[in-house]
Amino acid sequence: MDFDDVPIRGTRSLAEIYERAHIALVEPTCFEEAKMHEGWKQAMADEIAMIEKNQTWELVEKPVNRKIIGVKWVYKAKQNADGSLNKLKARLVWNVYQLDLKSAFLNGILEEEIYVEQPEGFEVPSKEDLVYRLRKALYGLKQAPRAWYARIDSYLLSLKFERSASEPTLYVKKNKTETQLVVSLYVYDLLVTGGDEVVLAEFKTKMKQMFEITDLGLMTYFLGMEPTPTTVVAGLKLSSHEGHEEICETTYRSLIGCLLYLTATRPDIMFVVSLLSRFMHCCNVQHFQAAKRVLRYIKGTLSHGLLFSKAAELKLKGYTDSDWAGSKDDMKSTSGYAFTLGSAMVCWSSKKQSLMAQSIAEAEYIAAASAVNQAIWLRKILADLNLFQEGATEILCDNKSAIAIAKNPVFHGRTKHFDIKLHVIREMEQACEIKLVHCNSEDQIADILTKGLGVLRFNKLRKLMGVCSMALKEEC
Repeated sequence: MDFDDVPIRGTRSLAEIYERAHIALVEPTCFEEAKMHEGWKQAMADEIAMIEKNQTWELVEKPVNRKIIGVKWVYKAKQNADGSLNKLKARLVWNVYQLDLKSAFLNGILEEEIYVEQPEGFEVPSKEDLVYRLRKALYGLKQAPRAWYARIDSYLLSLKFERSASEPTLYVKKNKTETQLVVSLYVYDLLVTGGDEVVLAEFKTKMKQMFEITDLGLMTYFLGMEPTPTTVVAGLKLSSHEGHEEICETTYRSLIGCLLYLTATRPDIMFVVSLLSRFMHCCNVQHFQAAKRVLRYIKGTLSHGLLFSKAAELKLKGYTDSDWAGSKDDMKSTSGYAFTLGSAMVCWSSKKQSLMAQSIAEAEYIAAASAVNQAIWLRKILADLNLFQEGATEILCDNKSAIAIAKNPVFHGRTKHFDIKLHVIREMEQACEIKLVHCNSEDQIADILTKGLGVLRFNKLRKLMGVCSMALKEEC
């Protein structure tokens, strides 16, 4: 297997790598820092507006012989599943289908008499000595979770839901024949599922009438736990010149080194590990977030591996593909090839090309030359093992122009600048050692080695590679 940059080996443990991988956007630690940023100022204003809208408190004279509780701002940059910024959230606190209830704890009605100071930066002019008496709960108040749960519990019961006796946060709505809706509550996140879209829509409407909620649609990211179905976001292009915050190179190299060893049995991660290895000397937060996604993918596919099954004939077969100008830094392309022997994949590679291709046909031709060189070597190895290959080894390519260049020895304006070493393809074609054969792009296995793909295509090509769950071998 070819690799762009071989990482430095070390003794750093995976546990340390996982710990160091928890990178987030920089968040203010106090009001003085937050007020310097317009985004955080708006987030605080939104929080105060929500408190006022919910009638959470009222401004009163400071009571005698009462302890006034201090409040503070807590800041959180909420991220999307891919690590990009979703929104900035400021909270005023004490020291499937997914519904997100805005400021959920502000909906809990308090029975106790509690007073708090006016929040920093939002004191009422000429009334700085007054305090707020809480009518409803604030975040961080020990009564807040209980008050909020009592509120949402009573409301769901009023909608004819039944609370589970085994799990108090699980609510089920039934009719005489079937279960209509299931609601799972976790703090201020609700997961809702049901077979009747009309009933589901009615429930969402009623919730919006009672609470400030955001309908997040189908669940993809819940409580920071994201089922990551692919190794990299489709179409993602990384660069070393985008101004992201730099990180520790030693930690990054250790992580990529660990991932490199996994590529020996996991061709499905070959492309992204090759891509990430290009930034060993200039790694930043964006690169680390992409590497963390690979860890999440591996965590969800721990049982996966290459399945080798008995085949009637051990025939060598290759696949070659390339993207075009996929590198944002130097506009070079990525070559990918894969070889199967019988029923299993035995060799694969993903590597940035050393030459800048001026067309997609040239990029594909460069990739094909790399695959031909590998095929020649594999044929020699197999011959040493008495597994002689009869006839030419087929290498499947989905670019007809590249195949035509290989079969036509005529030099013309579009190909006269090609490096002479690339024409090993023509020589091997004439010697009947290899044969470039056109294939449908949908069946081009090497596509998974050249770019990030969508979920459906990624899963299809992964299966064609022979990578499947060892616990469910019948899926392969």
